Formats: sequence, C-alpha cells, structure tokens
Amino acid sequence: MASLDILGTPHAYRLSEARPNQPVFVFLHGWLLSQQYWQPLVEQLSPDFQCLTYDLSGFGESQPVQKNCPDRDYSPRHYALELQTLLAELGIDRAWLVGHSLGGTIALWTARQCPERVCGVTCVNAGGGIYLAEEFERFRSAGSKMLQWRPGWLQYMFGLDWLFARANVASAIERRWGGQRVKDFLIADEAAARGVLLDSTTEEEVHKLPQVVAELSQPAYFIAGLQDTIMPPKYVHHLASFHPNFQQCGANTIELDRCGHLAMIEQTEQVADHLRDVSDKYAAYFD
Repeated sequence: MASLDILGTPHAYRLSEARPNQPVFVFLHGWLLSQQYWQPLVEQLSPDFQCLTYDLSGFGESQPVQKNCPDRDYSPRHYALELQTLLAELGIDRAWLVGHSLGGTIALWTARQCPERVCGVTCVNAGGGIYLAEEFERFRSAGSKMLQWRPGWLQYMFGLDWLFARANVASAIERRWGGQRVKDFLIADEAAARGVLLDSTTEEEVHKLPQVVAELSQPAYFIAGLQDTIMPPKYVHHLASFHPNFQQCGANTIELDRCGHLAMIEQTEQVADHLRDVSDKYAAYFD
C-alpha cells in the first residue's frame, strides 16, 4: 500500500490503473472503519474506472506521527482539506466522491470547498441535519466510553468477530469483515476518533450540513439502507432534500432493501450499479 504525507500525517492509499474519459471514484470510509471495506466494490469497478481508496488520518494505516494529540483539528472541514491535498498530490482533477457515513459528510464538505476537482458526490448511509440534543449527547457519551475501553487483549476474545459481523447490518456479513471491524476499532487513534466524534456532532456542525448540501453546484446522491438503525432513511431523505436534485421528485435518493449501515458490503452490486449509472449520466463531465 502506498503512502503520502498530507498535512503532517502519512496517508495510506490505493490507486488503481487510470481509465481514459472515465471518472475517478474516490472512496471515503466511516468512523472507526478503514478503506478495506471498499475493496469488493473496487474489484467490480476497477476494470472500467480508476478508483482511489485511502484511510482518513487517525484511522486504518493513516496513523499520526504524534499519537493521541487532542489539539489537532478534527472537524469535517479539516478532513476535507486533507482530501483536497491528496487529490492535488495525485493529480486527480475530476473526482466523483463516494463517502460512507462520516465519509459522506467529509465528501460533501470537500465538494463545497473544491468544486474545481469534485464533479459529484454519492453519500452511502449518510444523512442528518437534525440536531436532537439528548440523542446526540447519548451518542457522544457512548462513543467516548467505547474508545476508553479498548484493551489489547480484546482482539483475541473468542467470538468478537462473530458479533461485529452482525452489528448494524440487516443480516450477518462474512466473518472476516467482523474481524476487520475489530481490528479497525482497536487501532484507531484515540484523539482522532474522539475528536471526529465530538467535532462532527455539535449543534453548529449538524445545522451547517444542510447548508453545505444546498450550496453544492455538483450533483449529489444519497443511498439509504432500509434497515439502517445508525442512519435511518428518514434522516438520509432529510439531508438529500436540501440539494437541488431533490426537486425532481426525490430523484437523488436510492433506497436499498435488506441493507443496514454497511451498504458497500451488504449490497455491493447495487452500489456499483449506481456508480456506473452516474458515469453514464454525467459522461460529459469526464471527457
């Protein structure tokens, strides 16, 4: 896996072979995950499209030189700046961003900040824009406690991968993905994980996101899992409704049945079909 120093943090990435006159699909993972979950989708798309996956700073193999630094900027805006820098370093001029959960928020911010490089966005299991104080406080508290309780021996706990393969999905995914989720949970930098959790769920940040979507000049699509309990479809539709595309009878939302919070693993072919449709519909962007 290749690596580039981006704003002081080594970023691990994979970039497939270039494909002329086609979009470069750039994939952003969610909180406590890594780029690994995009590989089944990349395997389907890379024969026809160039694909870039990378680990957000503090997650996966993009670990900061100085661990557990609470003074860094962990806002979605800063993560968007890191992605802008990565795209520039790799010479990617026309990217279609595909962001899962937290990655969707970062993708939307990047599209707003960098319209000259980003020609569209697909958010996967990502929505929001409604601030519910008590629910967000419970979410932040539970997340912080979870990060504190990460003893090293946890990775050897029998059956934990089995449990993680069944968490937040409509039906059990392959056990190897459960093991990957355990690994990513344990290696995430604590300051980054907590910082992202807190900075992306403030009332101000939550209320900014619909404005970001409303100001986009590029097309944006939102994929919802009908059985997603982390980001229920109603919140996906709410955020999607602020984009001009939504005026076309909600034409910017796609609902997937038998799908929880990991659509790229649970319904890989359907997500791939959407991205192929995007390539066909917006072919003029990529000439």
